[in-house]
Amino acid sequence: MFPHIAIAEEIICQGNLGAITVDNVKVPQGKTCTLSKTTVKGNIVVERRATLKAIGVKVNGNIQAEGAKLVEVNSSATVGGSIQVKQGSAARVVSTRITGDVQFESNSGQIVANQNQIGGNLQAVQNTGGVTIRENRINGNLQCKENAPKPIGGRNIVQGSKEDQCANL
Repeated sequence: MFPHIAIAEEIICQGNLGAITVDNVKVPQGKTCTLSKTTVKGNIVVERRATLKAIGVKVNGNIQAEGAKLVEVNSSATVGGSIQVKQGSAARVVSTRITGDVQFESNSGQIVANQNQIGGNLQAVQNTGGVTIRENRINGNLQCKENAPKPIGGRNIVQGSKEDQCANL
């Protein structure tokens, strides 16, 4: 008798997904994916020049984007892992509960992190389109380095330390 092996499916999203449950989601290069109240058991990967709009989603794993056009997560979404947006354009993470870290690195568009509950750290490093960090509850540290212009915002509750450019936020 062979043991049962579960193979995680990866959904290639190039349109809209509603209130369904899927294993993993990939947003392919240059495409747009809108998730509305979707449950993702695993991870979401956003490829170069792609757009993710995640509204009221539940993601058990991570959201990872490298070179993305836009990553937007909002409306009481939950992320069981971390959110990482690198070397892309814009990102907006608003009213979301994240168990792990939030990292914005080397992005050229506007970055917004407002009214989130973050279990780990929030890091903004080398972003050039403007960074707004406002009204977040951060259990770890708030770290900002080498952003031009310097991040703006305030009214963040940080359990760890506020460092470098974010010292006054």
